[in-house]
Amino acid sequence: MPPAGGFAQPSIYTKEETAMTVITLTKENFKEEVLFSPVPVLLDFYADWCAPCRMQATEVDKFAEKYGGEIKVGKINIDQEEFLAQLYDVTAVPTLISMENGDIIEKSVGLIPHHMIDKLFVKE
Repeated sequence: MPPAGGFAQPSIYTKEETAMTVITLTKENFKEEVLFSPVPVLLDFYADWCAPCRMQATEVDKFAEKYGGEIKVGKINIDQEEFLAQLYDVTAVPTLISMENGDIIEKSVGLIPHHMIDKLFVKE
């Protein structure tokens, strides 16, 4: 929101403060945010009713904080975005998928700690 004078101020947020930005992905913004992303992307498929997903969310937030603008992090609610869940063959949650240039690098099903999420960006 612009200040009272109507002039926009430069951002006061540092990279560290904006690093935890995790975006919500839908079929409407998926192509732009993921397939055409200039940086690698971590997809976090989850469900609100899933207890391990809530624990995974904490780990994903730590990962997002660590990598800031280097890796984009997006959350996909499988109950609201069934098309995306089917497209990426998500049959259990939590599921994490790393992508670069629109291609899948790795996929992980189940709860993993944030330091293991890094390994999803290394193709073996």
